[in-house]
Amino acid sequence: MMNKFLITVCLCILFIFIPFLSNPHNIDTVNAEKMIPSHAKWGKIAMQKATEKYPSAKIYDYLHVKREQKENYSVETFKLWLDENNKKFEVIVTIHFDTKSEKVSKISLQRLNTHT
Repeated sequence: MMNKFLITVCLCILFIFIPFLSNPHNIDTVNAEKMIPSHAKWGKIAMQKATEKYPSAKIYDYLHVKREQKENYSVETFKLWLDENNKKFEVIVTIHFDTKSEKVSKISLQRLNTHT
């Protein structure tokens, strides 16, 4: 009777713990490339264009505002916060591009309010 009990306990322990130990493929893995947001490429372009237009300013923050998809083109909108000689201001960058080819057709920058 004691042997059956011990065998039952051992089997229960095995069935509980073996699935956690036996197969490392059960662990969810994340592909690093999938974690890069789709707008990252456009964000780099937005920061590059802001740096070209305001070369003495430093970008200290950045926000992906939205992506709009029209018929055959898309528009990515970003908000950047810049500091130029202790004067802070915001810039809205919009990037228009062909959705399929990703060829940029227009980039516009709009400077907003200045903070001190």
